[in-house]
Amino acid sequence: MARERAQVSVGEAIGPVTVPVTRQTLVDYANASGDQNPIHQDEEFAKQVGLPDVIAHGMWTMAAAAGVVADWAGDAGRVESVRTRFTAMVVVPRDGASVEVSGVVTDVTDDGVASIDITAVADGTKVLGRCSATVRLD
Repeated sequence: MARERAQVSVGEAIGPVTVPVTRQTLVDYANASGDQNPIHQDEEFAKQVGLPDVIAHGMWTMAAAAGVVADWAGDAGRVESVRTRFTAMVVVPRDGASVEVSGVVTDVTDDGVASIDITAVADGTKVLGRCSATVRLD
C-alpha cells in the first residue's frame, strides 16, 4: 500500500536495509542493462586494470538505493526522481558483498512530495554522495 502524506514526517528514518550483491547479480544486471564492461564480471581483467576485484555497476548501486525508497513508499511509481554522485566502488569478491542503504525524510510539501536524503555504504565506505529522492505521497 502506498504511503500517505499523513503517515510521513520530517526526520522519519528509512532503513537501514542491507542489499546483497553477488557476482550473479552483476551478470544479471549486465544482461538487463547492456553494460557488458568486463570490470563488472571478469576478475582477472578487473585486476589487470588496477581494481581490487570486480565492481558493481554504479547504476546498479543507485538502483539498489532507489529500490529501498520505493519499498518504503509502497509503490515504485511514486518515486519521482533519484539523484546521486558516485563516490566509491562497490567491490564484489567471490563471496559477495552488500550495500547498506538508509535515508531520512528532509521535507514534506503541502501537496504531498517527500524529499529524502539517502546514504549508501559498502564495506564501511560511503559509495553514493549527495544522494536524494523525491516521492509523491497519496
